[in-house]
Amino acid sequence: MKLSKEPFHYERLVEELELKIANGTYKIGEKLPSIRDFHEQQNLSISTVYKAYVELEMMGLVEARPKSGYYVSGFTKTLKEPTFSLKKSPPRKVDLAAIIHTVHQAISDPRMLPLGGLVIAPERLPYKQFARILKGISADLMKSLLVYELPEGNIELRRQVAMRTPGIEGGVDPDDIIMTNGCMEALALSLQAVVRPGDTVIIERPTFFVVLQLLEEMGIYVIEIPTDPTTGMDMAALKKIIETNTVKACITQPNFQNPLGALMPDATKRDMVEFLNSKDIVIIEDNIYSELYFGESKPVSLKRFDRKDLVITCSSFSKTLAPGLRIGWVIPGQRFKDRIQRLKTGFSVSTSSLDQYVLAEFLSGGGYDRHLRVLRSQVRKQVRATAQAVQNFFPEKTRLMIPQGGAFLWVQLPDGIDSVALYWKALEHKIAILPGTVCSASHMFGNHVRLSCGYPVTNTILEGIRTLGNLVRGMDKENTLSHRKKSL
Repeated sequence: MKLSKEPFHYERLVEELELKIANGTYKIGEKLPSIRDFHEQQNLSISTVYKAYVELEMMGLVEARPKSGYYVSGFTKTLKEPTFSLKKSPPRKVDLAAIIHTVHQAISDPRMLPLGGLVIAPERLPYKQFARILKGISADLMKSLLVYELPEGNIELRRQVAMRTPGIEGGVDPDDIIMTNGCMEALALSLQAVVRPGDTVIIERPTFFVVLQLLEEMGIYVIEIPTDPTTGMDMAALKKIIETNTVKACITQPNFQNPLGALMPDATKRDMVEFLNSKDIVIIEDNIYSELYFGESKPVSLKRFDRKDLVITCSSFSKTLAPGLRIGWVIPGQRFKDRIQRLKTGFSVSTSSLDQYVLAEFLSGGGYDRHLRVLRSQVRKQVRATAQAVQNFFPEKTRLMIPQGGAFLWVQLPDGIDSVALYWKALEHKIAILPGTVCSASHMFGNHVRLSCGYPVTNTILEGIRTLGNLVRGMDKENTLSHRKKSL
């Protein structure tokens, strides 16, 4: 019996110490209680405490010092970008570089080391459960699944999504949800319901590059708002921009923003929604990463604070269950429901009946929460291990910050390192990364990259990160030599 309980105690201690390090109870550089002290204070076996410390060391949270003990380790934080002059930031059209098309190909290429695209490793997903559900489909049921589903989606799947959307005033019913072909279709439908070519929308800086592509194709003007890597969009800048520009909508990712990983505090969420409500400006909320939280509870949606039915929330199962099934949804509110439903019908008619059935069966079987608990733990460790590898292999001036959720890292390279040049060099080594410059309409973040943490950190992944680090070191050395020659 003691052996069966050991993993539970060990994992619980890891989570407890990780939380205390995150909230500052144990500060960077501070010595942790000795293994023997923990053993005596918490009545845990010495092997349990030792295994927990080793796990924390692998995650980069603690470091062992010979003959001294274990100490809290820290990662250097991302430098904030200089706040741009609001007076010199008029609305601009999105004009992405041609490289964006090769980036799409590279991050989707199975021959590349998967450090570019934000996809969870298939072995982390419940593929066996899906296979059992598919095997259990009778011929008659399969026949019924070959016809078009309702445009708004499978009723059972919508019921399951509604059950997982608590905390919104008035509640969310199945009829309040429209299923879509992934989160991007949800975002596209929401934008089409609200804006027209030539209109201006607020976006975060940096932001998800596929959203920039969508805005470019729609002919939408954008104003970028500086976004803090910890707390999200700068509210002071947002308010100043709104007071001096005509804005139709604001697109934001308040929960684990892509690519920064920022988590907007609840007070800031309330402030944002109340302010934009007062200006009758629509918020299109991308909430796709909210289930991949590393803390104690799921962060709240902006929709919770909406009092004027002006928040449209979009999400999908692509980051937690099955990216290939392309099942997403939008909660449009009554104000935009009819418009988005008509657009959905005209745009794609409906979403796959078979795919929706499989997900509905899996969710109704009660396995999703268990899957999420395991997945969150795995992804949290992968993020930590990737960050530790970057810290070990990249030049000292490399900076990053551990997010509180999501499955990616935003890495700031030493000054003078061109992330696009690094991207091309990495491709030669069969490594896919995302250069930061594609995450901004103003082509900023030229020395940043986003790294995916969706796969287990195997020796192959570690070697890939080591190779990237060597490439960056070589580029940094070339820059240093070049500067010296110029100064002579």
